[in-house]
Amino acid sequence: MGFPQMPRVASALALLLAVACGDGTRHYEGRGVVREVQRDMHQLVIEHEDIPGLMPTMTMNFDVTDPKLLEQAKPGEAVDFELSFDGRSYRITRLSPRPGAPAGRDRGLRLADLPAQEDLAPDFHLIDQGGHEVALTDLRSFAVVLDFIYTNCPGPCPILTSSHVTLQRSLPPALRSRIRFVSISLDPERDTPEALRRYAAARGADLKTWSFLAGPAPQVEDVVKRYGVGRIRQPDGTIDHLVITLLIDPAGRIVRRYVGLEHQPEEIAGDLAAVLAVAPPANLGAK
Repeated sequence: MGFPQMPRVASALALLLAVACGDGTRHYEGRGVVREVQRDMHQLVIEHEDIPGLMPTMTMNFDVTDPKLLEQAKPGEAVDFELSFDGRSYRITRLSPRPGAPAGRDRGLRLADLPAQEDLAPDFHLIDQGGHEVALTDLRSFAVVLDFIYTNCPGPCPILTSSHVTLQRSLPPALRSRIRFVSISLDPERDTPEALRRYAAARGADLKTWSFLAGPAPQVEDVVKRYGVGRIRQPDGTIDHLVITLLIDPAGRIVRRYVGLEHQPEEIAGDLAAVLAVAPPANLGAK
């Protein structure tokens, strides 16, 4: 990043500031630069330094539920912030400017670049965890829950996958048979079919209705660019990207965008039922 890294003593101090609440939520101190403010999405994109005990230096989007924080945030402004983590989502709970801090270099991740709701979802032809080609057009008769992950992700990807595993397990068989889950890897150089199978198995994904996809790097890069999620590799192998889930209807159109990690499995389950014109599941969380 363009601003100086925290010295070791300061890093140790920041780690000590990660305080757990009675409900298991932990609070971490961070600093970085605001890159984008999306008030309608309740999101800030922040290029941040290492947050000891939580995540390394990266650029990503964070959930913000306090409208006052979104109002005061300014793109390009260096900030100190507090981040709460409850094991399921990262939420900015405090934000304050750092006057005089350098702004660094904008890495170009933009929520504004995501495809719009009601757009036709860009097609893809990629390889799944079994070595088979999967195209979005092959899934035209299904509702599709699409996200972007990579297996060595130190932050949001495992959380996102686990949330969607909860969703997948909650669906009654008749509804589950009409839905396909698709996760596209942002790290095709390392995410071989075998690596994707291991990742899926570790999180309990049912591969009968879930495809974990990768392929040649240029091909993946083209898909990622058309979906606007970003794929910027850091020197340590971390990949900067946006956290987004898309609900695609059987006609291939994007009908919902779930930005960040705050969306609940039951919310997506209800939207899936509406898209497929069936009664929503009443037993969310059932195995």
